[in-house]
Amino acid sequence: MPILSLENVSKSFDGVVAVKDVSLTVEEGEILGVMGPNGSGKTTLFNLVSGALVPDSGSIFLLGERADGLSPHRLCRRGLARTFQLVRPFLGMTVLENVLVGLGYGRERVTGARAHAKAEEFLTAVGLVALSGRPANTLTVMDRKRLELARALATSPRLLLLDEVMAGLTPTETAEALHLIRALQRGGLTIVLVEHIVWALLDVSHRIVVLSAGEKIAEGTPSSVANDPQVIEVYLGK
Repeated sequence: MPILSLENVSKSFDGVVAVKDVSLTVEEGEILGVMGPNGSGKTTLFNLVSGALVPDSGSIFLLGERADGLSPHRLCRRGLARTFQLVRPFLGMTVLENVLVGLGYGRERVTGARAHAKAEEFLTAVGLVALSGRPANTLTVMDRKRLELARALATSPRLLLLDEVMAGLTPTETAEALHLIRALQRGGLTIVLVEHIVWALLDVSHRIVVLSAGEKIAEGTPSSVANDPQVIEVYLGK
């Protein structure tokens, strides 16, 4: 059974179609890449899956149960977490406090000293434990991305949506992010990744879905997608 399934999902805004009849599945344990030019519907798709938006039509299933129309916090309780293209830490809180918030909304309720220990585990996993006492507003872009990831991991997700987690990073930082994504997948997470850095997406994904003007135009292995004539025309360039 797929961990996530979309069946003919569509969404429009004031008559403008953002996502049109998109169907896809995500198998447990895989890394699915989603790519497409700006305005192709990638973030709208994430917002539909994560409960920020409700589809106009179609169905979404998470772990075999109907999920479209559920609020984000209910989906989080079911095992879905996401990061955002524009990172959103709680700037007035410390790094550790940000992760404690994630623990409060996740599948596993922990409190007190155990919560602090768990938060430090997630900060260690993303390389931020040494900065646990610092205010979030003092972090670099890369470290804010790491913090947002740690906060998402604190909810104990089974499915993790990553929205342009490598945007704005240096090549070295991008390589570090790829290493971390692979480590999370090997640790049992299923990951759906939206990314504009094409080489990174092709490198880390097991399978790729390509969107254009809200429609799915290609799906397959990274090599087959990279050589698809339609993908080359609308996204990679002739």
